[in-house]
Amino acid sequence: MSDRTAFRACIGTILVFVASLLATAASAEVTYIHAGRLLADPASGRVLNEQTIVVRDGRIAELRDGYVDGAGQVVDLRGEFVLPGLIDSHVHLCHENGPNDRMNRVTMTAADWAVQGVRFAEITLRAGFTTVANLGDENDAIFALRDGIERGDVPGPRIVAAGHVLSPHGGDGDIHGYRPDVATTIRRGNLCTGADDCSRLVRNHIGRGADIIKIVATGSVLADIAQGVGQQFTDAELRAIVETAHGMGRRVTAHAHSTAGVNAALRAGVDSIEHGTFLDAESIELFKANGAYLVPTLLAGATVSAWANDPKGFLSPPAKAKALEVGPKMLGMGRRAHAGGVKIAFGTDASVARHGTNAREFSLLVQAGMTPLQAIRAATIGSADHLGLSKEIGSLAPGKAADIVAVCGDPLKSVSGLEHVRFVMKGGVVYTKKPRCQ
Repeated sequence: MSDRTAFRACIGTILVFVASLLATAASAEVTYIHAGRLLADPASGRVLNEQTIVVRDGRIAELRDGYVDGAGQVVDLRGEFVLPGLIDSHVHLCHENGPNDRMNRVTMTAADWAVQGVRFAEITLRAGFTTVANLGDENDAIFALRDGIERGDVPGPRIVAAGHVLSPHGGDGDIHGYRPDVATTIRRGNLCTGADDCSRLVRNHIGRGADIIKIVATGSVLADIAQGVGQQFTDAELRAIVETAHGMGRRVTAHAHSTAGVNAALRAGVDSIEHGTFLDAESIELFKANGAYLVPTLLAGATVSAWANDPKGFLSPPAKAKALEVGPKMLGMGRRAHAGGVKIAFGTDASVARHGTNAREFSLLVQAGMTPLQAIRAATIGSADHLGLSKEIGSLAPGKAADIVAVCGDPLKSVSGLEHVRFVMKGGVVYTKKPRCQ
């Protein structure tokens, strides 16, 4: 082949490649969302009227003044209040607590939990929560669900998955209330004792697929054992877990109720505390010094309180005693933390409360002293920052994921309106579109 012939062939190849790129760009799916009122950036709190959100290939392409049409699908939200997709920083998608908990633990396989998770994931997405942190489910079940949603096999929110919670041997993440041989059979490889063993467990867990490390730093309410809610990991174990996880690029979040347990976890360098019921003034200073987040899960507190006060409730005597001790105090904890300037990320512990009712947390946060806008920030930019996803979600800006929800009314005046989402888009795909608000 001559040099000239080779040159012509090369040019031809380049032209075909360019034509292919242009055809792909031309065929890219574009959606024009006409938003009557738009809170694109919860940080500013500024609400814009009559805006168009241009969505291309699952991402925000641009925000434009006025109602703009083009060669693509038009979504009419002129009567709605539009805001970024909501984020719940604490859920358990593969199960929902109830009277069959003990039997389910020995009869359901990881596949069963995953199939159940498919249903709860879709319910959560249609409630307006386009991203969640799943902080404790069977490894095989939740990692399969996470990956299946990411591939588009099943509908659901984007999942940051912890897999099994990590616990000390005998702690509240262990198996209690069964015959020893049964307990041994259903233990899940999530237990450690001593700093070196806990480092090993963290490495193994990350290798298995954990996006975030969740630990049981104190006793828990629903564990079927009378151990209280005090500190369970030693200080040395906590430091080893945090150092190992951070060295491997993972955040650590700690379930913690007691004052000593909260403060020990914060001193060890955890990135966030789940619940935090008995936090004190020292806790607040540690939160602020470390830049750690609190995920208060006020809805879980209200739910376990109701269970404990139900004469026909299903809680075991140890769990009921802890629910009566912890549940009623959580709202006051949220009030103290907010007044003290602690960074708060929105989280519900859904599976305690029913999946799909996540937005009830907003009204509880307002009862704890937050304004509606502050509560919305906790479920958008706050949770995005907490999970390390601020470049991807939390606000509506060019280049970010097209995660968008809409409601009737004005949630900045009545935050309970977020319990009735009318429109849900995740990654440019519409999952819910109800008739226009009147």
